[in-house]
Amino acid sequence: MLTPRLQDTLDFIRGYLAQHGYAPLLSEIALGIGIHSKGVVHRYLQDLRRVGYIEILAGKHRGIRLIESESSHSLPLLGRIAAGQPIEAIPDHDRIDLAAFFIGENRFVLKVQGESMVEAGILDGDMVIVEQCDRASDGDIVVALIDREEATLKTLRHHGDGAVMLIPANEQMTPMIYPAERITIQGIVVGQLRSYK
Repeated sequence: MLTPRLQDTLDFIRGYLAQHGYAPLLSEIALGIGIHSKGVVHRYLQDLRRVGYIEILAGKHRGIRLIESESSHSLPLLGRIAAGQPIEAIPDHDRIDLAAFFIGENRFVLKVQGESMVEAGILDGDMVIVEQCDRASDGDIVVALIDREEATLKTLRHHGDGAVMLIPANEQMTPMIYPAERITIQGIVVGQLRSYK
């Protein structure tokens, strides 16, 4: 159990990270929890580090990283479910670590807009998890930047003549072919999220 002050500090850090995508400074935490002393904030952070809620990255600006408990990033795996013939549902009592499944050092999320990848099961409004890289293989679903201006989500195919084909997964749309120098690969799709609520 955390003291009320430590809980306030942790809640502020979580909220700040969620809103800004990076950790707050000591002065921002002090202001956020209504105190004036950065020294007291430093002590709170050390206490949170000791009990395993945060990691402090030495020498790094805004170097606070949350260490969440298993329950905050995992869901129970209760068995298998048939998408064809019905099968008996038997609980397995394992857990799926969503952080390990989706989160990585060079990964980011994009919200899909449009219908060009529907036959690959990627629908308008879905979120795709992208691993940042500048090279991809034929068949990879990539985030491609055309002429360094327009980003698109398509399946990649290289041609022997050096051209690059960006292929939609929608039979009503035609593939686009570009000279390789016009295309910059920004990343490869490694996962997908969809909410039904």
